[in-house]
Amino acid sequence: MIELYPTIKLLHIAAVAVSGGLFCIRGLGRAADATWAMAAPLRYASYCIDTVLLGAAIALSVIVHQYPFVHGWLTAKVGLLVVYIVLGTFALKRGRTQLIRTVCWLAALGVFVLILSIARHHDALGPLG
Repeated sequence: MIELYPTIKLLHIAAVAVSGGLFCIRGLGRAADATWAMAAPLRYASYCIDTVLLGAAIALSVIVHQYPFVHGWLTAKVGLLVVYIVLGTFALKRGRTQLIRTVCWLAALGVFVLILSIARHHDALGPLG
């Protein structure tokens, strides 16, 4: 299965880029009160992309034998992923006011960047580790 690692890693990185980009664009749309930001095709595309992203992450974890709750940097990524998802739902849907949605969107983008940093450095502290 190790021979699939480069392909799965590339798929994972591509899914991260597309998922993050789509979230960023939809957040901008929500900030402008654009109805397209919550259109069904974009929501479903987001679900599909995130499913591919999670599937690739699990496959990579199995291939390299590094697992959350065993390896600190992966534990940090999973924990921050939960935070990112919660912030994202408030940013795009559950935030009652424009201010709450915007603050949650900006916070989610910050968490996204932190997750990327942790992934890049394979350290729970990102570049600080």
